[in-house]
Amino acid sequence: MSQYVVSARKYRPIRFSDVVGQEHVSNTLKNAIQTGHLAHAFLFCGPRGVGKTTCARILAKVLNCQQPTADLDPCDSCSSCKAFNEQASFNIVELDAASNNSVEHIRALIEQVRFQPQQGKYKIFIIDEVHMLSQQAFNAFLKTLEEPPPYAIFILATTEKHKIIPTILSRCQIFDFKRIQIPQIAAHLQFICDEEHIQAEPDALHIIAQKADGALRDALSIFDRMVSFSANSITYQDVIENLNILDYDYFFQVVDALLAEDASRVLLILDDVLKKGFDHDLFVNGLAEHLRNLLVCQDATTLQLLEVGDALRQRYLQQAYLSSPGFLVTALQMANDCDIHYKTARNKRLHVEMALIKMTYIQRAVRVNPLTEEKKNAEPEPLTSSGSIPATIHTPPVSPAPKKVKSGAIKLDDVMEVVSTETTTVVENTAISQAEVQDAWDTFARQSDKEALRRVMEDTRLEFDYPEVLATVSTGIAENTLRQELSVMDFLREQLQNSQLLLRIQVEKRPDEQTPTISRPLTDKEVFLKMAEANPALFDLQKKLDLRPDHS
Repeated sequence: MSQYVVSARKYRPIRFSDVVGQEHVSNTLKNAIQTGHLAHAFLFCGPRGVGKTTCARILAKVLNCQQPTADLDPCDSCSSCKAFNEQASFNIVELDAASNNSVEHIRALIEQVRFQPQQGKYKIFIIDEVHMLSQQAFNAFLKTLEEPPPYAIFILATTEKHKIIPTILSRCQIFDFKRIQIPQIAAHLQFICDEEHIQAEPDALHIIAQKADGALRDALSIFDRMVSFSANSITYQDVIENLNILDYDYFFQVVDALLAEDASRVLLILDDVLKKGFDHDLFVNGLAEHLRNLLVCQDATTLQLLEVGDALRQRYLQQAYLSSPGFLVTALQMANDCDIHYKTARNKRLHVEMALIKMTYIQRAVRVNPLTEEKKNAEPEPLTSSGSIPATIHTPPVSPAPKKVKSGAIKLDDVMEVVSTETTTVVENTAISQAEVQDAWDTFARQSDKEALRRVMEDTRLEFDYPEVLATVSTGIAENTLRQELSVMDFLREQLQNSQLLLRIQVEKRPDEQTPTISRPLTDKEVFLKMAEANPALFDLQKKLDLRPDHS
C-alpha cells in the first residue's frame, strides 16, 4: 500500500505565487526582500487555514536560499532549500506555542538566538499560535524581540491578534491575512482535480468552497473526504448528501409555490425536508439566504454578490425575473422574524408553517385602496390664504358606506389591509350637521396615539358652515400641532362622506389686557402699614413691644 498524503500537505505552496488569495502579503514581502527593507520581526494574523504558516515558511526558505529566482521565490534545489524540505535545517527553528508556551521554552529559544547561522545569512524563528504564550513567556521574549542580533528574524503567527500584549505588537511588522474568496477556493480545487485526474462538477466544488468558510485547508480536507466517498468522481448530489446540506432545489420549488400562491405545495415541501432529517431553523435560514440571492439578482450591480456556479447563477436569474422586489423584501423580512422568534416558539413546526403561509399570500394581501393611491400620487397642494386645506380636485368614487374587506385576507405586519376595489356612483353627503362634525372630530381624537394632538383636539372649539370646518385653538403651538396632522381632514371627509369639506384653523383672539404698572419695592414701613390696614391689632402689638416698623 502506497503512503497517502493529504491534499493540504501535498499541494502546500512552495512559492509566493502559489499562495491563494493573499497577494497583498506576498507582494509586500517580495518587495521588502528586493529593496532590502526587511523587518526583524513579523506578525502574521488572520483566520485559520488561510496561509499564515505557509507564508512564514516560504519567507524563511527564500531568505536563506542560495539561488533565488527572478520572482524572489526559493529555487528548491540548493543545499539550504533541500535541508529545509528534509526538516534538517539548523537555521530555521519552528516552535508551536500551543504546546510550548512556558517561560522555559522561550528561554531555550532565546539561547538558540545567540548562535549564528551555520549556513546562509539569517537564523529564522517561526512561532505558531503565539497568542498561547503565557504572560511570563511574553515578558521574557520582549528584550530579545526588541533588539535581536542582525542575523535573527522572528516570524510570529496567530489567529487571535487581540490576545497578544501591546508591547509585542509594537515591535512587529503586522500582516493581516484575509478569508479566501469562494471563487478562488473553487478554482484551486479544480486545479487539484486536473492534477489528480478527478472528475468534479463545478457546483459541487462551489458547495465545498462555501462550506469551508474562507479556509482553504478546510476546503482541502472536505475535498479529500469527497474523493474517498465518490471514487474520483465528485457530483453535486454526492456533496450535499455527504455534508448534510439542504439542496438548492427545495428553495427554488418553495419560491415557485409562493409565487403561485400554492400554500399546500409549500407545506408539502417543508414536510419532505423535515422527513429527510433537517431541522426547521436550517430550512428557514436556507430560505432566507435564497431570497437574499434572488434580491441581489434584481440589479446588475449587485449580481457579483451571488457566489454560486454558472449553471446555478442562470437559474437564480430566471427566478429573480419572475419575482418582484416588494415580494422578496417582504418574504425576507418574514423569514428573518421567523428565525428570531423560533427559539421561543413552543410548536416550532406550526411557527414555521405560519410564516410560510403568510409568505404565500403576500401578493394577494398587498393591495392599496384606490382613494389612498390617488392621494399619494397627487401633487401636494399649498394651504390657502385663510389657512384652509383644499380638497383633492380629482376624487375617485366613494361609496355611501365603504366597507373594508377582511374575509380571506392575511394580516401581515406593516402591510396595508385589503380593501374593496369596487367602484360605485359618487354620492356627496351635503346634509351634515354640526353634531356630526363634532362626533367625527372626537372620534379621531380618541383613536390618535399622539398625546399632544389628542389634547389639542379636545380643547379645540368647532364651528361648521358647509363646506368649511372652522377650528379655533387657544395658542400658536396648538395651531401648528393641528396643521401638521393632515390626516384629520381625510378622516372627516371619509366619515362624513363628502370630499369637498375644508378645514380652517385660527387662534382665539383675547381682549387686550392693561399694561401693569411697574412700581418700586415696598420699604419695611410701607409693608407694615399695608399689613396693619388689613389687621389693626398690629398697632397695639407695636406699642406693647416698642417696635419701629422702619427698621428691620
